Amino acid sequence: MPVTTWVPLMMFPILFGLSMDYEVFLVSRIRESYESGVPTREAVARGLAGTARVITAAAAIMVMVFLSVLLGANIAVKQIGLGLGVAILIDATVVRMVLVPALMELFGERNWWLPGPIARLLPRRRPEAAEARTGVPVRG
Repeated sequence: MPVTTWVPLMMFPILFGLSMDYEVFLVSRIRESYESGVPTREAVARGLAGTARVITAAAAIMVMVFLSVLLGANIAVKQIGLGLGVAILIDATVVRMVLVPALMELFGERNWWLPGPIARLLPRRRPEAAEARTGVPVRG
């Protein structure tokens, strides 16, 4: 059976949105650890340890929900369910739990580099506020 024409058009935006949720959740935890004065390598380990169970559980639930549509009769719905289920499984396990942390450790301090024009547009963070909140000195 050929793939229905609208299935890829619907899958890619949905997958992009779901994978960005995982990415923002993971990287924001890593960034929080880094801003509290922890070296990048340890910040990645802490961020991954703090989010791995939640990301894995959410992905497992979504995979099961998407794969449950395989029990229906509509071929197009089966195709999108199978595609989303497999893609979420790969994205959550391989990409978010292996590749992203590995690359962030390899890049080290370069993870946090921001081009000058963009840095000027964004508001400055206040290290003293983070230090008062956590009690740990923050890099300036």
